[in-house]
Amino acid sequence: MTMTQPADQQFFARLAELNDKFAARLPSTFGRLAQLSQELAPAGAPGFDPAGPAGELQAMLHTLAGSAATFGFRGLGHHARLLEQRLRVLRAFDAVAAGEWQAWRAELDDYIAAALRDPKALT
Repeated sequence: MTMTQPADQQFFARLAELNDKFAARLPSTFGRLAQLSQELAPAGAPGFDPAGPAGELQAMLHTLAGSAATFGFRGLGHHARLLEQRLRVLRAFDAVAAGEWQAWRAELDDYIAAALRDPKALT
C-alpha cells in the first residue's frame, strides 16, 4: 500500500484546479475561434489579407492542442492540432483559393460546434 505524500496531494489538487479552469474557459475560447472564423469569411477574395485572423487562429489552436491533452481532453487537442497543421499549410502560400479557405473554415466550425456540445466526447 502506498501512502500519498502531502506534496503529491498538493500537486493533484492544483492539477484538478487547473483542469477546472481550463474547462471553464473553453466556451469563451470557442467563442473567439468562431469570431475569427467569421473574420476569415472573405479569405481568398482579391485584396483580402487573412494574416491577422489566421495568425491568431493558428496561435490559439496551437495552445489548445498543447493544453487539452494535459487536462484530459485528448480528442479536443488532437483535432485542434490537425486544424492548426492544415492552417499552417494554407498560410504558407501567397494565394489560396476561396474554396480552400471555406473548406478549412467548415472543418473549424464543425469542430467548434462539437466541442461546445461536449468537449470530452471528441475522439
